[in-house]
Amino acid sequence: MDKFNPKMKKIARKRAPNVLIDILPTPIFSMLFLLHINQIATYLFLSDKETLNISVNTKQGGADTCAGRYVYMHNLPSRFNDDLIKNCEAYIELRNKCKYLVNSGFGPRILEDDYNHTTQVLTIETGSWYSTNQFMLEVIFREKMRHYECLTNDSSLSSAVFVPFYAGFDVRRFWGYSVKLRDELGEDLAQWLRKRSEWKKMNGRDHFFVTGRVGRDFRRATDQDSDWGNKLMRLPEFENITMLSIETNSWSNEFAVPYPTCFHPKSRTEVKRWQRQVRMTKRRHLYSFAGAKRPQIKVSIRGEIIRQCLASQERCKFLDCNNQSRDCSDPVKVMEVFRDSVFCVQPPGDTPTRRSTFDSILAGCIPVLFTPDSVYNQYNWYFPKDHTKYSVYIPEKDVKNGKVSIEKLLASISEGRILKMRNEVKKIIPKIIYTKPGEVGPEKIEDAFEIAVARVLDRVQDMPPN
Repeated sequence: MDKFNPKMKKIARKRAPNVLIDILPTPIFSMLFLLHINQIATYLFLSDKETLNISVNTKQGGADTCAGRYVYMHNLPSRFNDDLIKNCEAYIELRNKCKYLVNSGFGPRILEDDYNHTTQVLTIETGSWYSTNQFMLEVIFREKMRHYECLTNDSSLSSAVFVPFYAGFDVRRFWGYSVKLRDELGEDLAQWLRKRSEWKKMNGRDHFFVTGRVGRDFRRATDQDSDWGNKLMRLPEFENITMLSIETNSWSNEFAVPYPTCFHPKSRTEVKRWQRQVRMTKRRHLYSFAGAKRPQIKVSIRGEIIRQCLASQERCKFLDCNNQSRDCSDPVKVMEVFRDSVFCVQPPGDTPTRRSTFDSILAGCIPVLFTPDSVYNQYNWYFPKDHTKYSVYIPEKDVKNGKVSIEKLLASISEGRILKMRNEVKKIIPKIIYTKPGEVGPEKIEDAFEIAVARVLDRVQDMPPN
């Protein structure tokens, strides 16, 4: 979904108030200088089949609004990104993910009429709901970066450098293969980056990339073929690069960003409409759990949570996500359960974090967590430091040992405190969504992408010189 495809006869894009630019495709770079009253907008466009770098320099009263915020995006060879998803049908581990690549990683548009529901759950009229897969973040982030207002094709201006490598797709396609094959593309990328002039500026410490997988997939401990993942983050070059992932397991150069949800609005108005809807919803269930047992994980508390929920049928809603059930593949059904619940229990799954946590927050449901690694130790850029403001914490061991009744504990929380927590959850919603690319002006939302880029820029600025 590249709006700047050179095959298009004409592209109109608004980058400053009352300024409309028509770009005619040419085989050479196009530079347009426009003067509009007291505002100067300089546009430099570089486009090819792989990527688009835009340098935007908007001056207001003589000030460069992008000063300190310019990001340069490497124009990587297609083997590092586009080819990985172009051939995804060829890999067994990726085959069932290919359908989610449409709409720049947002996935198919959700039409609520396609689902068998008697009441409207989503704000479908806005056209901002998609069946988004939780592992599509690197595709979504790259498209968002293409429309970032301070993207530049002049690396000398940049404060940070984005590497649009689809690391998650790379690691996923070769699970079960030799470590040599799994490490090959990452090592190739490291060599490619070392040769770039942008690398030499800070030896890669100003570089960053995004992956839709968890951090441990890229930190294989040994070179045994039986070991998990690849060793991307153990390569000397990548020890300097910042990695943004949906879950981290290192606190040196890894930072957690939200899982993608199904809501991708284009304006503040849409977000406020949704916030108002979830705030006014009457919730029928005290709490709910959407998930399945993890019998292969001995320390998992999911079995006990499900047992307690089924025993509290009048106050707990259980959405079974076993392999035979299709309920959890129905995004409308999932949002309906969370929307109708005051609390949503979020135990660990295969890893400490869950996409479901972000779905529940989007629905205005107060998350109930059982380990600090599920949120508190992960998403520090996005949630209040005081976790009691927006969540309930129950230690895993207390549930595992049967020392706590989830129903009784949640029922004991006062209505006043619940109201305050729900209000805090509502405030978090704009921060954990990925909005449609390209929105500027007063309707622009400081979403998960904007927060991540701003924090990366802060991190680079705070680094000591070489």
